[in-house]
Amino acid sequence: MRFQGKRGLVLGVANRRSIAWAIARRLADEGAQLAFTFQGDRIEKSVRELAESVSSPLVTACDVRSDEDVKRVFDEVGSAFGGSLDLLVHSVAFAAAEDLEGRFTDTPRDRFWTALDVSAYSLVACAKASEPLMEAAGGGSIMTMTYLGGERAVPHYNVMGVAKAALDASVRYLAWDLGQKNIRVNAVSAGPVRTLAARSIAGFPTMEAIVEERAPLHRPISADDVAAGAAYLLSDEAANVTATTLYVDSGYHSMGM
Repeated sequence: MRFQGKRGLVLGVANRRSIAWAIARRLADEGAQLAFTFQGDRIEKSVRELAESVSSPLVTACDVRSDEDVKRVFDEVGSAFGGSLDLLVHSVAFAAAEDLEGRFTDTPRDRFWTALDVSAYSLVACAKASEPLMEAAGGGSIMTMTYLGGERAVPHYNVMGVAKAALDASVRYLAWDLGQKNIRVNAVSAGPVRTLAARSIAGFPTMEAIVEERAPLHRPISADDVAAGAAYLLSDEAANVTATTLYVDSGYHSMGM
């Protein structure tokens, strides 16, 4: 029960196959009390049902592109958890489907900035909003989801790869800013996992097959595998781990070809 007495906010659950849900379930199973956000009416019912299954005290809408909405959400979280917060799970990303099919070169300016706003700046906004709540708790742990496409060119990942590169750098700079308040910031870089978001990436089955073939462990990655790594980074066992990316990809990131 590593998270007994801990309070956390989870952003990015869409359905029961979401990586964010696998992480949330792992935290809840180990004692954490969790609040959840959702984006849009389409997934609200699914998120509320999942949150209810872990006795969540708060489920609220959040548009991470709005500073006002982010502030409202963290005000609600503070009210729900007595003015403090221990854990923040950021599993939010977006790029237009058409920008994950053609050439990166053809990405229009407006959709480029939307991808970076939702996928990278949202972590900065949420970290800033969580800072006073985590300071009140004596410290905290923030974790986000990244991918190797932020370090290397992955066909069809396109603008999302650029957004992940910005996210990776944000993790390091946030870790520096917040470390003096005992707030840690880390990322998990997951290999291909079959989620709703993954279906929007052209050629995903090929990507999955290549990783399984060439990774040292020669096996696929599940959402539960990712959740185990995330739980470690969020736990007190990783008290001196910050500004770090943990790869849960069967070792694929280490290979040259």
